[in-house]
Order: sequence, then C-alpha cells, then structure tokens
Amino acid sequence: MLGRFQRGDTLVEVLFAVTVFSFIAVAGMSIMNQGTASAQRSLEMTLVREEIDSQAESLRLIHNSYIAAYPNATAGPAAQWTAIIARSVSQASSFGTCAPPSAALIVNNKTAVLENRNKITPDIATYARLRYTTPSSTVLTNAEGIWVEAVRSTVVPGAPTGYIDFHIRACWASVGQEQPMTLGTIVRLYEPR
Repeated sequence: MLGRFQRGDTLVEVLFAVTVFSFIAVAGMSIMNQGTASAQRSLEMTLVREEIDSQAESLRLIHNSYIAAYPNATAGPAAQWTAIIARSVSQASSFGTCAPPSAALIVNNKTAVLENRNKITPDIATYARLRYTTPSSTVLTNAEGIWVEAVRSTVVPGAPTGYIDFHIRACWASVGQEQPMTLGTIVRLYEPR
C-alpha cells in the first residue's frame, strides 16, 4: 500500500518503458536474423564451392586420362575429352547471368561422364548442386544451377599448344537476397598437339 507521500509510475512512464523495451527487442531480433542469414549464405557458398571444385577435378581426371591414352583415347574417361572439345565455344557467356547457354555441359562427378545438356536446370530449390537419384547412386537426375562452359583458345599459327578454358558457373537464389548469388571459377587445361 502506498503512503501519502509515495508515488507510483505514471501511465506515460510505463508507456515510455514499454516503447524502449520494444525497440531493443526488435533491434535484437533484427541482428539475430542478419546473423542467421549470413551463416546460411556462408554454408551455401561452401557447398557450392565444393560442387565447383568437384566439377574441376572431374574435368582434370578426364583430361589426364586423355593425355595418358593419347592419341588412342577411345574408352573410359579419356573418350569424354573428345565430346567436350566438340561442345566447346569461342566465347563464354557473360558472368552473372543465371541462364545456362545452349553450349553448357555438366560432368557426372561419380562416373566422369559428360551428361546430357537437358539435365541442367536453372530452377533451384536451395543452392546450386548436382542431384542424384539417391546419395549412393551414380545416376545424375539433374544439375541445379551449376554448369560448365568450355571455351577454346584461338588458334595461333606456330603455337605449340592450344588450351580449353572451362568456366564453371553456379547461380542460385539465396535466403534474404533480392539478386541471385553467383559463384564461378576458370580452369585452363592444355591440349596435346
């Protein structure tokens, strides 16, 4: 019970305290959401980088198999090099576009076989990746938001070697981002001549 000279909080003081608490709570939740979104983007980038590295290693395996069997590369991963060269173009598409060009290709990481172009889909559920029928399966169902562009060098008369630049690209819609995330690398492999 309050005495005659003791005062309680006025309605204005209580409303001010609730308002200050609300601002602090909203700011704290905003910071937590930003931290969660940042962690999500980091995880996505790590997983996509692993897929890109896996494509690069598959291309290196095919290339090294071709070099080892040269000029009689007719079977196994070595035979895939000829199919890749046949699909090479003279210029890569512009980086940052999420539509794979018609010359895009994808390599099955589990079999080192060049897959059909129609398995590359730009529609992505979570992040750019290769999707197999089951995790232990070697059957690639589709490549979601990841593709490779083989760009051949211009032929210079008298040059000892030519090369193929493999532009490995990934594009996906990340959480909380208006623009799609893009990631890529270039792997240069030299042709024996």
